[in-house]
Amino acid sequence: MELRVLRYFLAVAREGSITGAAEFLHVTQPTLSRQLKDLEQELGKKLFIRSSHSIILTDEGMLLRNRAEEIVEMVDKLEAEFSCMEETVSGDVYIGCGETEAMKQIARVVKDLQVSFPNIRYHLYSGNEDDVTERLDKGILDFAILIQPADLSKYNYINIPAKDIWGVIMRKDSPLAIKNSIQPADLLDVPLICSRQAMKQTFSKNEFADWFGESFDKLNVVTTFNLAYNAAIMVEEGIGYAVSLDRIVNTSSESTLCFRPLEPRLESGLSIVWKKHQVFSAAADTFLKEIQSKFTNSLSDV
Repeated sequence: MELRVLRYFLAVAREGSITGAAEFLHVTQPTLSRQLKDLEQELGKKLFIRSSHSIILTDEGMLLRNRAEEIVEMVDKLEAEFSCMEETVSGDVYIGCGETEAMKQIARVVKDLQVSFPNIRYHLYSGNEDDVTERLDKGILDFAILIQPADLSKYNYINIPAKDIWGVIMRKDSPLAIKNSIQPADLLDVPLICSRQAMKQTFSKNEFADWFGESFDKLNVVTTFNLAYNAAIMVEEGIGYAVSLDRIVNTSSESTLCFRPLEPRLESGLSIVWKKHQVFSAAADTFLKEIQSKFTNSLSDV
């Protein structure tokens, strides 16, 4: 299976037609059609359902698309790393993260590095813990930022000198908005929109469940989410109250939403992790050294 053919396949899947993909790839339609037929024969599976104007991926085609995207992304990353092996440090650093204000800490490191290493480029991938650790394990990402508690046993890591505060995002005209903080009893009889981080119970410890106590299973969770932007839309439309982290949704004076912290106060630490025995590019290694210098010193000062 050739990488070139995988790129052809991805172009067809993305464009939704042989004609559009051929134009994008600057190849003839007969050439592209023949390559796709050869690919199907090689795999022994039908990858497309063809119509007169478009094509639709079969289940096997969807599986190949996911794997092909990973393969092509890895090859592109590898080629970029080798092309940047020169005296001047340059290249790409790939970082996965959830929604957290701790990204300001990472941004400050990047800003400082830009002075001495302006040719390093940074690529951010946003997702929940499962998303980013899967990509980290496959080598697509160099680093991941995880909200604690998280399973760090198979990674090297540095704790970030920052804390995320848990609370509830609500409309300013909601009954609970008059309160300065939210206690467990306040959430028993209201519809909740919960982050999957808050509801996740695969860890040995779930801080939100521990905070809520014995009535955790009685919560009326109507929606779960992994990106707070979408949760905020649900809150704005009156679907419910969102349990989330502070400062990742606009709750300014101009917004219709507000944030109220949990009481007793609930905070989560954060860690930046990378695979054990990871061999980094020059750019990623430079970034790591700066992280180690900045964050280790910051933690020792606390």
